[in-house]
Amino acid sequence: MLKNEIIQRHPMRQLGFKREDILPVGGFGAVLAHAGVGKTAFLVQLAMNAMLRDRNVLHVSLNDPVNKVTLWYGELFQNMARQYEAGEIKQLWDSVLPHRFIMTFRVESFSVPRLEERINDLTEQGIFSPEMMIVDGLNFDESQRTDLAAMKALAARYAMHVWFTVHTHRHEKPGADGLPVSFSPLLDLFDLVLELQPEQANVHIRLLKGESSPTESFTLLLDPSTMLIKDQR
Repeated sequence: MLKNEIIQRHPMRQLGFKREDILPVGGFGAVLAHAGVGKTAFLVQLAMNAMLRDRNVLHVSLNDPVNKVTLWYGELFQNMARQYEAGEIKQLWDSVLPHRFIMTFRVESFSVPRLEERINDLTEQGIFSPEMMIVDGLNFDESQRTDLAAMKALAARYAMHVWFTVHTHRHEKPGADGLPVSFSPLLDLFDLVLELQPEQANVHIRLLKGESSPTESFTLLLDPSTMLIKDQR
């Protein structure tokens, strides 16, 4: 079956994490990178992997409109499945789309209470019940601690886990822990932290915090030409 074949071939399965979803219920994951390196593309692929496993994904965008987020999903899915027959791909895509809901906010108007109100509207009407949430475009510094703690409680109440994009700056030198100084004070809130690091013709995916199997090594890349996650071995 096409769906199972794509799931089995997904490179993220090779990381050796103990959970299929990598993060526990209520858990936080972060992908750190400079602008334009591929944070959104990386998380969209995690979302599609969840959707293929019939998990509901809420994509919250603070930067891009719905049509641009939709384009990300469509292009990445086509790249992921291009080796398969077109009719099969369309049928599969149509079957997984109900597992995604895109929600947009302006950065200045975003708040956790407002997010919870909109999620509650969806769940109370039986429209959509998220099991995974992506938050793309949130600014990170110590002032966000209260909001992030509230979002962690929200995630636990709705039995979902949350992935964030974290924009790092080229002029900001990392601290002793290798993390951006602005992000370090928030590290204790996160179960898993990955970094996208451009090196020559590829973007390396590095584990900064979290556990994977000791028998596995991180050998994943993000291909700049397709923005797909791939194994370099």
